[in-house]
Amino acid sequence: MLPDVAPEPVPLMTDPDGVVRVGSTRVTLDTVVAAFRTGATAEEIAQQYPTLELADIYAVITYYLRHRGEVEEYLRVREREAAEVRAENEARFDPVGIRERLLARRNG
Repeated sequence: MLPDVAPEPVPLMTDPDGVVRVGSTRVTLDTVVAAFRTGATAEEIAQQYPTLELADIYAVITYYLRHRGEVEEYLRVREREAAEVRAENEARFDPVGIRERLLARRNG
């Protein structure tokens, strides 16, 4: 006879900046989903991110598969916000010729 089966919480936490992270690690939901999308197995993700528990990776992948629409929308918002920050930074700090400027500064 099986013991009482209790649901396990999904190990996803939203930090104060609104970024969804896996458990108490710094690894983001974005990172796990991106690895999974490129064909990485849960075991491969665990090797790449040793702070993650294998069971947590499976739970996050399961959550993604069951809530794909919501997760995809969250990822789209994150990508849009990242593009806005990148554009803002490029407007403030011209990226053209950055390598040459850094080398010139180093060689002083």
